[in-house]
Amino acid sequence: MTPETQAARLESPEYLRISLAAAMTLGITPGWFYRGACLRCINLLMTYDEGCAANCSYCGLQRHREGSYEGKSFIRVPWPVVSLDEVAVRSRQRISAVKRVCLSMITHPRVAQDARVILQRLHRELPEVPISVLSNPTLLTRADLEFYRDIPIDRLGIAVDAATEPIFDRHRAREVRGPHRWDRYWRFFEDALEVFGPNRVGIHLIVGLGETEEEIIRLIGRIRQAGGSTHLFSFFPEAGSHLADHPQPPVGQYRRVQLARYLIDEDLATAETFAFDEQGRLASFGAAQERAEHATATGIPFMTSGCPDETGMVACNRPFGDCTPGDDIRSFPFQPDDEDLVLIKGQLGEYPKG
Repeated sequence: MTPETQAARLESPEYLRISLAAAMTLGITPGWFYRGACLRCINLLMTYDEGCAANCSYCGLQRHREGSYEGKSFIRVPWPVVSLDEVAVRSRQRISAVKRVCLSMITHPRVAQDARVILQRLHRELPEVPISVLSNPTLLTRADLEFYRDIPIDRLGIAVDAATEPIFDRHRAREVRGPHRWDRYWRFFEDALEVFGPNRVGIHLIVGLGETEEEIIRLIGRIRQAGGSTHLFSFFPEAGSHLADHPQPPVGQYRRVQLARYLIDEDLATAETFAFDEQGRLASFGAAQERAEHATATGIPFMTSGCPDETGMVACNRPFGDCTPGDDIRSFPFQPDDEDLVLIKGQLGEYPKG
């Protein structure tokens, strides 16, 4: 395929999808953010006419979802297609608001090579902006990791999503006829840690796919012990996906996992210090109880977890990526206020009956 034909088809590497929030930040799409939230990271997604070859049960881009690929939503909102040129120009015009750029991959045979082109271009056009890659372990090699590091790309994400191998198989692999494999993802994580070093690799996990609090918290602990960190999401159903009717996790469950993740990733506690009940629910922070209470009072554990800016503040704060703007905010894209904290403290103690 010639570059002219490729561009005419609005495909990567010349074209990308951009999140609705990022399109608003760059002035591509009009809109405003609930409660004055603002996006600090430009989230980009590689795009091809054939779509994504994966079939993850909860994803709006899944292969077996009805409708054309260009009409499919992702994280419940449209992602307009824009040129890489426009992203670069508009980001330079609003450079004070752009604290990071993140390139996400779908499952398509061209992503490994095309990502190299896109990432080099982003670094050349926006040299002062840190860049992340949300990678696809199914399609990438260690050589790709080394290439990204040398551009340089400073952070790498891996969307494992599921907290256990059976849940991964059920929603991402064999049981949905998907190409991804649990073991390959974790081998890739080990390679990424060796290439990028500690504190530069983040694992995405979704709360509410059927795991217990104990299972996901102990996995967060193992990730941290290895040198990685966790970026946490609350499951939120996507219309048209296989899990369109699957409920969100109880908010108390999500709050406890958020707080545990914060304590673990900030090296304030280990999962071994926590106590769990017979249903695998977090019952106590044990020796870390005082630290848990202090962290809760700050509200920070309940803010979006993601790649930081140069000051250490989370840049990829994905406003309302796992909830609808309103009273049930799961991951706060801003500092929770006093009323939010009262609500959060009550939610931490909520356990479903039975």
